[in-house]
Amino acid sequence: MGGGITLMQSHKWVLGGFAVVTFFVVAIFWMNKENFSQKRVAPGETIKIVTSFPMRGITVGQGISNGIKLALEEAQYRSGSFSLVLVTEDDGDENGKWQASLEEGIAKRAVADTDVMAYIGTYNSGAAKISIPITNKASLAQVSPGNTWPGLTQPGFTPGEPGIFYPTGVRNYFRVVPTDALQGPAGAVWAKSLGVQSVYIFDDGEAYGKGIATLFKKKAVEIGLQVVGHTTLLDKSVKGIEKELHTLKSTNVDLVYYGGITPNGAVPLVKGLREKGISAKFMVPDGTMEQAFLDQAGDAAQGTLLTVVGVPIENLSSEGQLFAEKYRKRFGIEPETFSVFGYETAKATLLAIEKSGKKDRASILQAMSEIKDYEGLFGKWSFDQNGDTTLSLVSGNVVRDGKFVFEKLLHQ
Repeated sequence: MGGGITLMQSHKWVLGGFAVVTFFVVAIFWMNKENFSQKRVAPGETIKIVTSFPMRGITVGQGISNGIKLALEEAQYRSGSFSLVLVTEDDGDENGKWQASLEEGIAKRAVADTDVMAYIGTYNSGAAKISIPITNKASLAQVSPGNTWPGLTQPGFTPGEPGIFYPTGVRNYFRVVPTDALQGPAGAVWAKSLGVQSVYIFDDGEAYGKGIATLFKKKAVEIGLQVVGHTTLLDKSVKGIEKELHTLKSTNVDLVYYGGITPNGAVPLVKGLREKGISAKFMVPDGTMEQAFLDQAGDAAQGTLLTVVGVPIENLSSEGQLFAEKYRKRFGIEPETFSVFGYETAKATLLAIEKSGKKDRASILQAMSEIKDYEGLFGKWSFDQNGDTTLSLVSGNVVRDGKFVFEKLLHQ
């Protein structure tokens, strides 16, 4: 995996029949094949930060990772008196779909490494359900730039949640993104404002997708929209979705809502809608607001409505525009909205390490929980008693000419 690595080596030579054992420590920082100078680090001064996102198949994981790197580079890989090492892990397959076994392995390796003081991840809420109990038992602060399922931190959504994620009884998990408790209902209200009267809902069956689709549905019913059907896509292949579209065509609904992420059926669904001449509007949450969706869906994506936590890059403050400028210069590509959240998680982590002043997981965890009134790129926010951000921005966006275009603020 990419990221900083500290190698501890011991060598034995035999000279004149006598064994001479020489031990030495070489600290090498490999920043994803980038040209950083080697730097010696005294024992005990190094803190590792582990990240975990899907890094292949979809673009959002790489975008988050880039935002994190940019924040660490600006800090010269230091926080307080500590030198930092970034360990970038991949919890997804070649298509960008997160894997429970990979996430579990990453979390277990992180807690077993006594130099690891922070865990940045995950992107997928389902993956967070795997890693949070592991990091919780180790008092390791975990902060997410992408999880939006409310039940990870808030009661009242799924029985047993969130208590089942915190075996120690102490919260160790934080997130810098608003939850779907805002985004799902905001999408339904937006749909009605666009003249939608009837809707058919699909979800990908995962914690994030099924969760946000259910929240959208609940609000849709409350405000008088007709929910014609709600189907979980068990077979996400083109052939499997073909059967669902056959049923859908006879309903003549005004809008099709898909709750899920790009690799879980979003592309064949929107392509199928257009190929069959179904004129219904198509709405998705931020799990598909990434370049991979635009690239794979092509012309079929035109007109897609998207809800997203935060606002697009071009609508950020002057500080946000400076971030975007530095990001483009550093990586040669446009930042995505979740690139900003990646940057924010890294900045929060740096602040917690600095305020703690100790290489101690419990101390850094406590410092993270005390972050208040932080001036971020989306505005001022704090972590509340649940570990959630007080930020409440949700925006509506539309795909036009192969680009995501900001339409309006849905919640502020």
